[in-house]
Amino acid sequence: MSSSTRIRIRRRRRTKIIATLGPASSTPEVLARLFQAGADVFRLNFSHGSHDDHALRFAMIRDLEKKFDRPIGILADVQGPKLRVGRFQAGRVQLQTGQAFRLDLSPMPGDVRRVQLPHPEIIRAASIGTNLLLDDGKLRLRVTRVREDHLETEVAVGGPLSDRKGVNVPDMVLPIPALTVKDREDLAFALEHGADYIGLSFVQRAEDVAEAKDIAAGRAWIMTKMEKPQALENLEEIIRLSDAVMVARGDLGVELPPEEVPLAQKRIVRAARQMGRPVVVATQMLESMISAPAPTRAEASDVATAVFDGADAVMLSAETAAGQYPFEAVNIMDRIIARVEQDEGWRRNIDSSRPEPERSTADAIAAAARQIAHTINASAICAFTSSGSTALRAARERPEAPILSLTPSAETARRLAVVWGVHAVIAPETHTMTETVNKATRTALSEGVSPHGSEIIVIAGVPFGQAGTTNALRVAHVK
Repeated sequence: MSSSTRIRIRRRRRTKIIATLGPASSTPEVLARLFQAGADVFRLNFSHGSHDDHALRFAMIRDLEKKFDRPIGILADVQGPKLRVGRFQAGRVQLQTGQAFRLDLSPMPGDVRRVQLPHPEIIRAASIGTNLLLDDGKLRLRVTRVREDHLETEVAVGGPLSDRKGVNVPDMVLPIPALTVKDREDLAFALEHGADYIGLSFVQRAEDVAEAKDIAAGRAWIMTKMEKPQALENLEEIIRLSDAVMVARGDLGVELPPEEVPLAQKRIVRAARQMGRPVVVATQMLESMISAPAPTRAEASDVATAVFDGADAVMLSAETAAGQYPFEAVNIMDRIIARVEQDEGWRRNIDSSRPEPERSTADAIAAAARQIAHTINASAICAFTSSGSTALRAARERPEAPILSLTPSAETARRLAVVWGVHAVIAPETHTMTETVNKATRTALSEGVSPHGSEIIVIAGVPFGQAGTTNALRVAHVK
């Protein structure tokens, strides 16, 4: 499709939207509607679906990308080490508060007195007083005695418990890797099919991130999901190693008291912004839209809060994967973000929370670009980048002007789909500053980013083609 006839997709907002695909959103028609409504990145959840299902989704997204001639990011979210109890003779039991209940290694179906816990590492790491949360925190057990092959517990909060329900252990760091055998297979599959980001679940330590980065070897960005209290204890180290971060509030909300979750969210977003890592706020954002055509007022406020905090992206999970109103969920999220970003208070908030530039030439150039763009009311900041680092630095400044990122790499353009304020365009490499400026002004005009007669700021690295060398800035007229 030629640039003159193609359907131009350019968002009217800075904060990006990630939409999860599933049974409700796995046809080319629905996918195209979601993209046009505002989805910038599609998430494939490897906790559900077969490799064949995901291969079809990969192919559909890349077909959509060709149709609209726009880079689209794909997030492959691996399941991580999900801990579960075994099965029950009757499928479920009712545990009473105050009763004794044993967790052991025996594969025999359980009853109201005991059930299998097929995780000896939990038994080894537990001590008297350790809390175990079952079924997303609905039930709580307190360890009263530790034996070599079982735990005696007292039911602190009772309720129904059925086969294979999840177990959370907020009180301890378990000696288990963040990547299971299934995760490694899923990771290899996702990398082979060209995933742009790998969502890394249940990270406890920086070593978990380092391991995933070694496997990815630069083929995808590692997006670390912050959903364990233990990860918060190593927050800076984990974020520094990660390429991007997700505040995964579902599991975080199971293991942390509810009153701590909003504070943890703000702390993670602030730390990620400080280090220039893209940060996503996820889970239950428009939860009621799984079965209702409009969100609650509280949900609209929740999305707005993430935008006010300066998150790069917000995410829809079951709302678009399995809900009855996937298109409406993306549409209303797009409208909430766009409305918040028109508010003067939002801009004041973003400006007051801007991190100080680091002591580097690249950061100084990015900070200067934002300041000059503000002073002369530039229509865009144009960042030439091969690895994405120039665009990331420009985005860290949260400028008023949109960021037009030109890159010769389709992979880089797709990765930038999650980054705040960035409109990425795949363009051939340039070799001189004059050529770079000419390319920037022409593209800003053709993409509808800048009108005739406006000024743009161009930032790039000289010599050209070397990653991470942002050191040049020009002001150019769009003719």
